[in-house]
Amino acid sequence: MFVLITYDVNTETTNGRKRLRQVAKACQDYGQRVQNSVFECEVDAGLFLKVKERLIRLIDVEQDSLRFYKLGNDYRNVERFGAKPSFNVTESLIA
Repeated sequence: MFVLITYDVNTETTNGRKRLRQVAKACQDYGQRVQNSVFECEVDAGLFLKVKERLIRLIDVEQDSLRFYKLGNDYRNVERFGAKPSFNVTESLIA
C-alpha cells in the first residue's frame, strides 16, 4: 500500500527538536522524503501498523500532529512537478 506520512512537531523546546529528529529518522527507515515533513512509503498492512505505532510513540499528542494518507496500491496516481527528483518507492534503494 502506498502511504503518505506527514507530521508537524512543535520545536519550541529542546525536547521538541529531539522529537522532530526522531520522527524524521523513523520515517526515513520506511520511505522517501518528498518535502521537509512529508514521506512517501510503500508498505504492507503489517509494516504500516509497525511504523504507525512507532511514530505515535515518538510524538507528543498534546503538541504535535501526525497524519497518514493511505493512497492504495497505485503510486502512479501521484503527479510530481518541480526540482526535487523522485524515484520509484517500490524498487530497491541500494544499487
